[in-house]
Amino acid sequence: MLPDYWLTRPNTHADETTHRAFDELLNSTLQIGDCPTIEFNLPRQKWEFLCYLADQHQIALHGSGNSSIDLFEPRQSNDLTEFGNQKAIYAASDGIWAMFFAIIDRDRVDSITNACVRLEDETGLVHGPFYVFSVSQSAVPNKPWRTGTVYLLPKQTFITQSPLAFGSNQVHIAQLASFEAVQPLAKITVTPDDFPFLSQIRGHDDARLQEYATALQTGAPWPEDQ
Repeated sequence: MLPDYWLTRPNTHADETTHRAFDELLNSTLQIGDCPTIEFNLPRQKWEFLCYLADQHQIALHGSGNSSIDLFEPRQSNDLTEFGNQKAIYAASDGIWAMFFAIIDRDRVDSITNACVRLEDETGLVHGPFYVFSVSQSAVPNKPWRTGTVYLLPKQTFITQSPLAFGSNQVHIAQLASFEAVQPLAKITVTPDDFPFLSQIRGHDDARLQEYATALQTGAPWPEDQ
């Protein structure tokens, strides 16, 4: 249903014991209050923990290079989509997608393109999640990665982007937006090595990407395949 460069979430085979450990770590951290840093010392991957929180708890995730955010406030975004181009706080309902924004050094790349989606087929069965991650091709050899922070945000004020039609399927995008200020519940430090798709981040031609963006924004002819 998608091109073969889309990635699927690795299998974790996490059992109930793992889930209880994740819950205990979350609960003990939240009891500290005042946005504590999660001390992750479990024999699992951080992305597993974050995906579990997004899937099973009322928690939104925001990845950043700034480790000292005390309050998230709505800001005007610059995006090609109507949902993504609002004055809002944006977050992800997927742990791996949030990690991408934490570990990419935006000062060292001219552009990024990325997505996290689930596909709902005609029968209502949901497939995925599926991911794509790409940065400016010229930046890839310099490995523009960094240590970053993923913030845990209360999900109550966030709305989910409406699904899009994709043939006979519906595309559910893991993007959330809040139009109210949000105080983070906790945060976790993530390194490039914590990101499960580090070696699969693609490189794109910035000029080519701009041609597609211009076509979407102005209705200009769609760029021909090269």
